Amino acid sequence: MLPGADVPTASAVDLHARASANFEAKLHETVVTLLKAAATGPVTQASSLGAEDMVITHLINQHALPVPVFVLDTGALHAETLALLDQLAAQQARHPHAPLTVYRPVRESVVQFVAREGRDAMYKSIDLRKACCGVRKMEPLARALHGQAGWVTGLRREQSGARAEVPLIDRAEEESKRLLKYNPLADWTWGDVWHYIGRHKVPYNPLHDQFYPSIGCAPCTRAITLGEDFRAGRWWWEDEQAKECGLHVKTPEGIAA
Repeated sequence: MLPGADVPTASAVDLHARASANFEAKLHETVVTLLKAAATGPVTQASSLGAEDMVITHLINQHALPVPVFVLDTGALHAETLALLDQLAAQQARHPHAPLTVYRPVRESVVQFVAREGRDAMYKSIDLRKACCGVRKMEPLARALHGQAGWVTGLRREQSGARAEVPLIDRAEEESKRLLKYNPLADWTWGDVWHYIGRHKVPYNPLHDQFYPSIGCAPCTRAITLGEDFRAGRWWWEDEQAKECGLHVKTPEGIAA
């Protein structure tokens, strides 16, 4: 939905589905990367329920890969995201090779944080926003990745400058944590993602139809306008360089922060 409009003018598929000339080669590379991930040992897909992650889950199901899926329900997601989570749960119940697990923050930790810092703490400083992400995302993520040899993400190089060099297989944590990160859509464009969604009728978050390309927690996500950066709607009150929650940030030593 265009900002200020009353009704959607077109779906995200109509607006964005434009396959690259070499899309089929990219798709083959993606499937090969997922096959490598599945052969790693215990490996799981981290799904934010964004367009990219819904594509990856579809491919996991299509090829019957033993890659379970997990979602972090932060307790602050949009109603549309929660509805898609319910839809995904019903879908994955039909795919026992890739069961869905939902991880939530420790309730007492959230209660204490809100009591101490307030419900709008994320707007007060970057440190407080990251602390909120720590409670709602990072701690549950640690539980989700415990015992895993690898994880699959929807990172793409086109998403932001900070992700411009995302490799198909990230070995930065292989030595320190014995953990590989697989990014099978690293080379895909936004048009490729929506071309696949349209071709295979993949379910997606209706917020994408309302100009939300990147969707996180409700207080920290807004629609973008024409010409804005892909991730401009995430933590829009902060400096561009700070726009990560910690899930995909590395320290100088290469360890995820």
